[in-house]
Amino acid sequence: MIAQAQEKKIYTPEEYLEFEVNSEERHEFINGEVTCVAGGTPNHNQIALNLGGTLNFELKRQSYRVYVTDQRLWIPKKRIYTYPDVMVIQGELQLQEGRKDTIINPLIIIEVLSKSTRSYDKDEKFSAYRTIPTFQEYILIDQYKIQVEQYFKTGKNSWNFSEYYDANETLFLKSIDFEITLEDIYDRVEFENTETEVKES
Repeated sequence: MIAQAQEKKIYTPEEYLEFEVNSEERHEFINGEVTCVAGGTPNHNQIALNLGGTLNFELKRQSYRVYVTDQRLWIPKKRIYTYPDVMVIQGELQLQEGRKDTIINPLIIIEVLSKSTRSYDKDEKFSAYRTIPTFQEYILIDQYKIQVEQYFKTGKNSWNFSEYYDANETLFLKSIDFEITLEDIYDRVEFENTETEVKES
């Protein structure tokens, strides 16, 4: 059994995977340390569904695959197993050697920010994602207010940054032919501050 996080036991990737495939909960593996992935809020899940579902529909019969929430990703250079909120894969699916359930070649990664993971998603996790050769675009979506951040790779060590705050704005992905309004991203999302809430259609 995986020990509690406070015990600071170091696991091998093999030990982690053996436990994870039989676990009812999802866990993240970061260079030997294992932590439980908390369940998402209704807003978190709605945003991931809105964007992931629209991507899946718009990219149908094209050479892309869209995965939401439960698809495990292996980042070998950082020794991390994680579960991004949404991933887009281009072309053939590449799996970790010896595995049929863990991918290694995302083109686009989308994370819905929570209070507990906001800094990690923006800093350490983004740094880890950038070591993936196929990774070209990173989208961060705030679940507490209308705010979307977009990073697009422009060179070996260069990324372009854009930010969106208005429900009437449109997010254009750079690595694929896809666009979506922020109003659609936040459809049926209920904010505590009603002044920034996107009304249901």
